Amino acid sequence: MRDSVRLSRFFGAGQGGCGLFDEIYRNIIYQDRWLYLLKGLWVTVEVTLFAILLGTILGMILALMRISNFKLFRIRILEKISSFYITIIRGTPLMVQLLIIYFVVFASVDIDKVIVAVIAFGLNSAAYVAEIIRGGILSVDKGQTEAGRSLGLSYTQTMRHIVMPQAIKNALPAYTSEFIVLIKETAIVGYIALEDLTKVGDTIRSRTFSALVPLLTVALIYLLLTGVLAKLFMRLERRLRRSDNR
Repeated sequence: MRDSVRLSRFFGAGQGGCGLFDEIYRNIIYQDRWLYLLKGLWVTVEVTLFAILLGTILGMILALMRISNFKLFRIRILEKISSFYITIIRGTPLMVQLLIIYFVVFASVDIDKVIVAVIAFGLNSAAYVAEIIRGGILSVDKGQTEAGRSLGLSYTQTMRHIVMPQAIKNALPAYTSEFIVLIKETAIVGYIALEDLTKVGDTIRSRTFSALVPLLTVALIYLLLTGVLAKLFMRLERRLRRSDNR
């Protein structure tokens, strides 16, 4: 009997309902607060997708700049610039980089905060993607390049048709991890007053004075996002492996 009373109180049944169901209603359903969560989720996804796109493009350029042992990129100054950039970005906190870009670089410019976040996270991700791609390229045996050249392919054709496809397959697991990490790192955009998923969850907490439901909901949404992304990349990796076995 006591157990049933405790359960009814926990789930909000009877006597005013201050249990779980009541908490869910006050934090998620009341005043359509779930719509705020959806808007915050959209901001998180938007920043992440554009940032990883920018980071991938810049990371590819930085990776090629660092590979100075190939004939096409035997330019030491480019290698040093790339190494310096990667060292600076990887050696400083992402939040500090975000604040510098917002409060220093764009201090006197009227610019959308989403764009600022995309630039900050894209520049940060580029340093890590560059190392991922560089590692993938260097993991391909040099004999593959020599074989391509012996078949009459140019250096660019060899890289495009032989080296890069293998490098991408080798780098895919690390690239997946970077993508997942980037999704979670976007939670700090609230420091520039951008209402992403985490910021919205904290705003709901401040209005309802209840931390469990809004923050747990935010955590579950992040878990769902990263889980779906990991599944998609896992399927892609399996397909690439199947193509190798044919």
